[in-house]
Amino acid sequence: MNQELARRVLDAGLQAGADFAEVFAEETRFGTVTLRDQKVESASAGTDYGVGVRLVYGNEVRYGYTSRDDAQSLLHLVDDLSESGHNPHAAPFQDFEHLKPRGIHAASIAVADKGQLAKLDYLRLANEVARSVSGDVAQVTASATDRDSRIALYNSEGFSMEDHRTWSRFSVAVIAERHGERQTGSEAPGERRGFEFFEGLDVAGISRKATERAVRMLDAGYVEAGEMPVVMGNGFGGVIFHEACGHPLETEALRRKATPFAGKIGELIAHPCLTAIDDGTIPHAWGSLEYDDEGYPTQKTILIENGVLRSFLSDRGGAAECGLPRTGSARRENYKYPPVARMRNTYIGAGESSLEDMLKAAGDGLYAARMGGGSVNPATGEFNFAVEEGYRIRGGKIAEAVRGATLIGRGHEILPRITMVGRDLELSAGSCGASSGLVPVCVGQPSLLVDRILVGGRA
Repeated sequence: MNQELARRVLDAGLQAGADFAEVFAEETRFGTVTLRDQKVESASAGTDYGVGVRLVYGNEVRYGYTSRDDAQSLLHLVDDLSESGHNPHAAPFQDFEHLKPRGIHAASIAVADKGQLAKLDYLRLANEVARSVSGDVAQVTASATDRDSRIALYNSEGFSMEDHRTWSRFSVAVIAERHGERQTGSEAPGERRGFEFFEGLDVAGISRKATERAVRMLDAGYVEAGEMPVVMGNGFGGVIFHEACGHPLETEALRRKATPFAGKIGELIAHPCLTAIDDGTIPHAWGSLEYDDEGYPTQKTILIENGVLRSFLSDRGGAAECGLPRTGSARRENYKYPPVARMRNTYIGAGESSLEDMLKAAGDGLYAARMGGGSVNPATGEFNFAVEEGYRIRGGKIAEAVRGATLIGRGHEILPRITMVGRDLELSAGSCGASSGLVPVCVGQPSLLVDRILVGGRA
């Protein structure tokens, strides 16, 4: 965006009485190829461009966007957003302080230079490997997706920033079927990289892992319901903490008084073995950013330290309203959304226990090796998550496979019951939807023991 035009738009916002004004311009190129049943099901690519304008009046945010970047359209947008009856502000800056990120997460190979066809070999390999594992494989769906965004940000505090962000992701979902029973296994790694991500990926290993999980669960019986100890597997098991505890630790929830953690900073809210972190600085991690969508540096934020609540995740408005420091957590899906405080790479930190120790301590219970989808009420922390791959624990050892298990509880009530944390920390790529759209995040944890949790089942 032209800098002088950005200045005119910001000045117009301030003259309309706004306390703060911001312009966010974005151009994103994206592409996806999907292979299903050994055929290309879809191939799409495109470019999206637009400009968002944010005006802040006290704690009220007014936001609008347009796909046109001429002066007339942008000034008309400001006029539509402005609030009458407010005194104009003098422009608080003469020149922009311009910031260029250092390229910590920069891609080495642009996917656009390789083209969509270059993804096909990886998709076909995933299909071939999955079907070679078992004759029970009924369907294989593999997709390769990339997104390349260039953004420019200007605000009325005299700050400007440019950034170039690239994401690539590969996913495979396998359906195994036998005697009318169907089970699914999936894997979907992703990173802040370009085509080098696909070149370095162990596609065969990923496809085999997903297939073997689906086939194993065909032989599983149904789990009995009841309250019991549960050992949760590493990696995607962290989705429960993300949903049931992470969202209530965002200032968006705190501002609405929709969190059980309000007023508890400095208090013991979890077992002392548990430390939880949200880190936007991990090089090339799926949820990382060098600067957030307000241009503030991302950071490693300790949310819970040895069981004690230390921090919330904040954006500019949330930090000011709640009296908290900014954490570089302002995020948005694209120019169509105003930024709010969101998670980045959120995980439970590594502990000192081994999986064998946790199984022995559980005695008789459930081993949730892989979590599936679920639902949560962020205001109460109530969650209900399916177990994609589960096993009974008998006599402190992993026994037969079981299916149909769901984990039910409240996040803030489960935290004190996590009494052992493993050393095998792993992060998994995912997507998080909230008021500012869908953003890339990582969830993660080591294996951990929950002393007592309600398990739903059919047996």
